[in-house]
Amino acid sequence: MIRHIVLFSAKDKQDLHTIHQGLSILRDIPHARTLEVVLNEKHDAWSDEIDVVVYGEFDDEAALAAYKAHPLYEESIRRVRPLRETRIAVDFTSPARG
Repeated sequence: MIRHIVLFSAKDKQDLHTIHQGLSILRDIPHARTLEVVLNEKHDAWSDEIDVVVYGEFDDEAALAAYKAHPLYEESIRRVRPLRETRIAVDFTSPARG
């Protein structure tokens, strides 16, 4: 299983709702086992730069590639890219839960 985590920060904190909405359309893409789009609750005293987190689980690299090729993925980029300051992506293979 591939875990896909993307961290975003907003250029302007007033755009957080719009960024969250723009990323939330990713949940309608059918290739993920799980896909969450959440606001960072910022409980960590050392770091509070990240505002929104996208967390996905995919069966394999093909499923992740299909997700990224979906038109809603491109639409999400179009909506969010102008509003975000930071985008950090992490992908790693993990044993399936079960």
